[in-house]
Amino acid sequence: MPDADTTTATPAGRGRLVSGPGLLLVWLYGVMVVGAVSRSAFQISTEFDRAPLPYSLSAVAALAYAFITYSLVRGGETARRAALVCCGLELAGVLAVGTWTVLRPESFPDTTVWSQFGMGYLFIPVILPITGMLWLRRR
Repeated sequence: MPDADTTTATPAGRGRLVSGPGLLLVWLYGVMVVGAVSRSAFQISTEFDRAPLPYSLSAVAALAYAFITYSLVRGGETARRAALVCCGLELAGVLAVGTWTVLRPESFPDTTVWSQFGMGYLFIPVILPITGMLWLRRR
């Protein structure tokens, strides 16, 4: 009978990023993918002319969440580094859009996923990339 470690082993050079707290991180990013994709797809397809910038930014957030989720599930050093960079870019986007929506709310006729630092999503958009970077640096 094969050893339990050999049945779940990953190929050489591919470390698991979804073990322990990483599994919760993947789950949260997956939820954010569904939320951001649903929101942006609906808004872009039905009311894009009303607020193109916020709806486009929600689509960018969805792409970032999807890429990070994929990278975490894929595992390995290259995926870890790519996810770490993307988490950093995601955090920069959340901080930039969050600050912009607080200082110049008239620029946004409708909200984005990252508006007011993700307040509409319980501030998960600002907490998630920080948590992700801490997890990925630890791994």
